[in-house]
Amino acid sequence: MTVHPSLQPAIDAWTHSVESVNELVKPLAESDWNRATECPGWSVRDVVSHIIGVECEMLGEPRPIHTLPRDLRHVTDEFSRYIEVQVDVRRCHTALEMTSELEYTIIRRSRQLRNESRPPHTRVRWPLGSGHEQTLERSLVTRAFDVWVHEQDLRRALGVPGNLDSPAAVLARDHLLRALPRVVAKDAAAREGSVIVFDVHGPLEFLRTVRVGPRGTATVDSTVSLGPTVTLALDWETYARLACGRVRPAAVRDRLKVEGDEGLAQAVLDVFAVTP
Repeated sequence: MTVHPSLQPAIDAWTHSVESVNELVKPLAESDWNRATECPGWSVRDVVSHIIGVECEMLGEPRPIHTLPRDLRHVTDEFSRYIEVQVDVRRCHTALEMTSELEYTIIRRSRQLRNESRPPHTRVRWPLGSGHEQTLERSLVTRAFDVWVHEQDLRRALGVPGNLDSPAAVLARDHLLRALPRVVAKDAAAREGSVIVFDVHGPLEFLRTVRVGPRGTATVDSTVSLGPTVTLALDWETYARLACGRVRPAAVRDRLKVEGDEGLAQAVLDVFAVTP
């Protein structure tokens, strides 16, 4: 059997992004691995460790038995504690150890994905949470999204921009847009009848309109709205950084253009981050 056609785009996006990560970090000097990223508490090494760790769990490997130090300020709940184990266990690894493990993990995971014969709706264990399951299709989309977001973390930390319009970037855009109705109607508590337009430019251009309906419901589409309640114009990289919780709105205010109801715009921006 071959890979189901609906799974292939996510596999291709993951492959492109994870191989880009490999190319980014392969030539790094030992000191570069300690550079801080926009992920709180995480260095370049830590981000790569996270990628390796999750892919190893997707391969079915047992989690390392490891006790976390008590002074990790960015570890604030059970989820972050779960994530941190795969990261902290590699903090003493050298550059060569990191690049070797990453390359070997990519080879093994790529082989697993090439041989994937299960249908998209198959329920699979999701490693980031004990006992949690999701469909195979969703798990592959989530992995491609996560790797691309961390690829961008690494690029900003290393000063090597790129792949803002890659296959994984397009997948990440669609993944983030699915959260917009909840962000606007529920989290920001926009009133019924509110219309918020997101006008995004840059390597990945798009325009989306969120319309708030009754009882906190909302829809999102690509139609143009006359006289919206709020229009938010920003570049794609800033949109992704905000939506992934990498930066607070105040820090990128010079990259945002707001028209309309300033109070509602700020309420939306305050809850714009949708990733853990």
